[in-house]
Amino acid sequence: MHILIATGIFPPDIGGPATYGEIMANALVKQGFEVQVITYSSNSSDRQTVYKLTKVSRKWPKGLRHFIYFCRLFFLVRKSDTILALNAVSVGRSASFWAKVFKNKFIVRIVGDYAWEMAVAKGKTSLLIDDFQKIAKRGFLHSVQVKTCKKADKVIVPSAYLKRIVMGWGVQENKIHIVYNAVDFKKSDLPKEEARKKIGIPGNIILSCGRLMPWKGFKMLIKVMPKLLEINQFFRLVIVGDGPERKNLEQMVKNMNLDRKVYVVGKKSKEDLAVYFAASDIFVLNSGYEGFSHQILEAMAAGVPVVASAISGNKEVIDQGENGFLVKYNDEFNLIEAIKGLWQNSELREEFLEKGLETVKKFGLDRMIQETIKQLVS
Repeated sequence: MHILIATGIFPPDIGGPATYGEIMANALVKQGFEVQVITYSSNSSDRQTVYKLTKVSRKWPKGLRHFIYFCRLFFLVRKSDTILALNAVSVGRSASFWAKVFKNKFIVRIVGDYAWEMAVAKGKTSLLIDDFQKIAKRGFLHSVQVKTCKKADKVIVPSAYLKRIVMGWGVQENKIHIVYNAVDFKKSDLPKEEARKKIGIPGNIILSCGRLMPWKGFKMLIKVMPKLLEINQFFRLVIVGDGPERKNLEQMVKNMNLDRKVYVVGKKSKEDLAVYFAASDIFVLNSGYEGFSHQILEAMAAGVPVVASAISGNKEVIDQGENGFLVKYNDEFNLIEAIKGLWQNSELREEFLEKGLETVKKFGLDRMIQETIKQLVS
């Protein structure tokens, strides 16, 4: 059986779809499938892979590179039985067209509402994702992702929350299949103090990470730092990630005179991120949207207690007061009280660590791979 994985990003790019695509490509080859991968790429150098990797350079202008991708798909789809598209717009639209022409099985994986993300990024809406679903006119990108999903034989989503979102687009429920993401995280062996020395940040670290987007709630974490410092003068907030909000966050830190209290350290590799987790006392994810958070599972795997917003996919991972705290998104009082309560109760922190490790076991890599293959072949 020949499987084509169509993706927008792929290693050495960093991001969930890139990691997922590489994991699935390698796993499928090991299980005897013929695999091809096509991706946009900023890197012209060849990578050693056990599958055919086709790259479309991002150096081409946007419209032209999409056309080149479309044309190259023609030759790849002809040799494939099943196409797995890792998004519904930049690759899914073209893949669904050729799948129909050649009568291939077409499966698309949806990990969020791309139309909403782009609307927020471009300043066209300030609505959170759930409210965005209620408005009538959601733009061209929304219509594209809806049409792609409706044309698909199957839609794979990583959470029950996202299944409800896609059903709201008018996609038949029996076409939508939940395959939870897996945590593929190697814990650092460094003791806490050594990890802190390695990253160059002393004190009791409150860690948060993710793409620096408006809905991720990093501004609120910076805003509450003066009050958290009243609880513990050695608290340090460390934000790992990059994105459009970075300059705004750095300016906010400067304006509040928190230069040595808050650190915006940029994007980090998996290995470096493991060191940041090892250096941390508490992980906080104050996000207005998470389809399914890898970061929460990585924190649990690293042995760091978690405080997260009680939204979307987070509620499918955290049992309130059992393996973490859930708080209202962007709620100053709730955030401070949760961090304070966790910091002042060492027994609760230990309980969260133990229950967190048990939670991680439910989201193993082999399970995700086998459940995905089941959807590809059935």
